[in-house]
Amino acid sequence: MARLIQQFKDALSSIEPGDDKANAPEAHKIVRAALLSDSKLTDYGADPVLIGSYKRNVSIKRIKDVDVFVRLPEIPNDVTSQQILDRFFRVLHDEFGSDDDGHRRTKRQDRSLQVSFPEFDLYVDAVPARPHSDGETWEIPQRGDEDQWVQTNPEQLTALSSEMNAAHDGYYVPIVKLIRQTRRSLLGKSKPGGFFFEIATYQAFASGAVTGTDHASYFASALDEVSRIVTDFVNYGIDLQDPTVAGNIIRIRASDDELTSARNQFAAAANTAKAAIDEEDEGQAALAFRGLLGKNGDDEDVFPMPPGFNEDGTKKASAVSAGARLVPAGSRTFG
Repeated sequence: MARLIQQFKDALSSIEPGDDKANAPEAHKIVRAALLSDSKLTDYGADPVLIGSYKRNVSIKRIKDVDVFVRLPEIPNDVTSQQILDRFFRVLHDEFGSDDDGHRRTKRQDRSLQVSFPEFDLYVDAVPARPHSDGETWEIPQRGDEDQWVQTNPEQLTALSSEMNAAHDGYYVPIVKLIRQTRRSLLGKSKPGGFFFEIATYQAFASGAVTGTDHASYFASALDEVSRIVTDFVNYGIDLQDPTVAGNIIRIRASDDELTSARNQFAAAANTAKAAIDEEDEGQAALAFRGLLGKNGDDEDVFPMPPGFNEDGTKKASAVSAGARLVPAGSRTFG
């Protein structure tokens, strides 16, 4: 059975964000300072915090956006979602203006304001949030509605991710990264996005169906259960539950063709991973995992071949033939 322990460690290192790890919090600090400079927002008790895949440690190379959750515990009830988005836009546009090409750096979105940082090659999404009536969760602007808010609890997802990781001896977070990388490799820019598959992975682990003893077995087991969840979502309309708010479901914008592709691709991926686990030839197993994980943000193969194997999974020719009386000298010196 192929486990390829070192190769999985190298693969995870290959998709780990590089300079982004420093740039993301720096961009957050800059946006935070801009928002806290506004007297109206400070009257509302503005308290921006990092959320999203970066905060949860499940980002993969490259980080293109950073989510800033701007808690407004003192915002009056009569302030509409559009009014607060208007305020955010004025504050951020006044601070950041336009880039060198004359394009506005602050872009209004359905429920957030996006600020570009050309020097970091990333964006910061600032999301306003007001307290929910339960006193524990939050509400953010509802897409396409001037007066409605939708309940959310992103900080709880960070806590749940940490708890799940601890419950599985540190394997949960790396597997989420591998699933996100598989999604990127197989689906590219098509939907569903990485967040959908992260939640599917969380629910797969929470179901108790995901087990393993190493990265390879956990990865194959998670792919199998995530594939089942995606199939149930696409074929039978079984919603993906939000683990942070009881009764909430994960909503996505994906076409029927995109959903069908995601179902088929992940079903095939699950079968490929199962076969790779059972493969006795390490080269062929590594080749299968390489196909699933594709290339990272630097256009490099994520999964390396084990020593002694060519890039096509075949064994390298030995420099010594069986029964040879003479063995080529090595380059090591001792003593």
